Amino acid sequence: MSSHDPVLLRDRWARLRFVVVGPLLVAPPTGGELKAALTELSKKFWEHPRTKERVRFGYSTLEKWFYLAKASDDPVGALRERPRGTAGRTKVLSAATIEALRTLYFANTNWSAKLLVDNLRVVMAEAEPDRPTPSYATVCRYLKRHGLRRRPLPTRDTDGTRAARERIDTREIRSYELDAFGALYHADFHDGSRLVLTKSGDLIKPQLFGCVDDHSRLICHLQWYTHEAAEDFVHALAQVFQKRHLPRALMTDNGPAMKSGEFQEGLARLGIVFNPTLEYCAFMNGKIETFWAQVEGRVMAMLQHVQPLTLEVLNRATQAWVEMEYNRKIHTEIATTPLNRYLTARNVTRECPGSEALRAAFRIQITRRQRQSDGTIQLGSKRFEIPNRYRHFQTLSLRYARWDLSRVDLVDPATDTILCAIYPLDKLANADGHRRTFETIERAPAPMEPPGMAPLMKKLLADYAATGLPPAYLPTDRDAPATDEK
Repeated sequence: MSSHDPVLLRDRWARLRFVVVGPLLVAPPTGGELKAALTELSKKFWEHPRTKERVRFGYSTLEKWFYLAKASDDPVGALRERPRGTAGRTKVLSAATIEALRTLYFANTNWSAKLLVDNLRVVMAEAEPDRPTPSYATVCRYLKRHGLRRRPLPTRDTDGTRAARERIDTREIRSYELDAFGALYHADFHDGSRLVLTKSGDLIKPQLFGCVDDHSRLICHLQWYTHEAAEDFVHALAQVFQKRHLPRALMTDNGPAMKSGEFQEGLARLGIVFNPTLEYCAFMNGKIETFWAQVEGRVMAMLQHVQPLTLEVLNRATQAWVEMEYNRKIHTEIATTPLNRYLTARNVTRECPGSEALRAAFRIQITRRQRQSDGTIQLGSKRFEIPNRYRHFQTLSLRYARWDLSRVDLVDPATDTILCAIYPLDKLANADGHRRTFETIERAPAPMEPPGMAPLMKKLLADYAATGLPPAYLPTDRDAPATDEK
């Protein structure tokens, strides 16, 4: 705290006054000795608590200090300066001035206080020409008291931005921390500040994936990619889980990769709660957002003279820095190293499945109608063959990742079990003319003697005969039975 801070300065003044009159309290003068003692004190020099210059205090000032200290059980507190009676008050603004000021502010929240004052003076000069316009300091105090601070305009004026601004204006923001490792991971992408050279010879701006544990601040994984795609996001998350196991929940923003079906389906199959941030509320994911400044300030700064900078060099340097420095360095907010807190904290993570199980988890599930003519379905620009034992399925449930059509599985939607893998249509192989026989779907019963008349018809004839009526039709001569004539 600065020595010019008003609170500290009041305490320094109180202590100086107590030092000056303190001897008179230790040995109070008797009779007419007080006047002489105060006169003697008024001739002494003291060090000014702020300027450090030599100062003297008058007789009446010393007398007032003496009686204030003598009459109080807290002499230092009694000698402390009291705030001004007008402290914390602003000059009274007229109702018209306040209305004009608030109208200007809410229509132009990005204006500075000086610009608001200048425009307010023009408005009030026309509305109240006989009344003096408020000063800059008065308007600043009013704005500060009512929380009307300067705010930048949103880059886009949409329903989402308006809802986010209203939410920020009406809801408090508080820092938080969960009490166990693995209770919540924060993940995000960051735009690199330098261009890197790819293997194809292109210069691109790389994307850094990062994941940090909420409790320990341990960086679970860092890796640079060429794009912020769902495939890269899932690739990085799989490494996070294999390194530090499965968390209970994961928080990300609402980027396209985080909205992908593969990512959200994977979290659900792995039993991880997905906690996306609210729209335009990046501060909710602040533990990873604030980490990017260290990456730029240390890693990128130490590589500023590396030319050309490749993705491989950048990834190796980043891994070395995060594992050997960041995770082992004292974190000011938790007063220990992230690695030490990770090792000593309560751990609520779960074991991570193998690589193939992770790969199988991060896939979407869709339905397709089977072409009955050749037993195929269409995925993207490719056609896939369905095994003939499933030729009777009209609608098929398929599970696959859109960036990897090398693994497409047929799924039973009722039990969520994988029936078999299906493969792309190979027309060249089918051109050899060899065709498989159909696999038996249901075994037909053994051949039997012709049953003759159907049971229902037999019953109808018997019921009709039981009525005792003749058949209700007249046969023609041609229909009459043939007879033998001699």
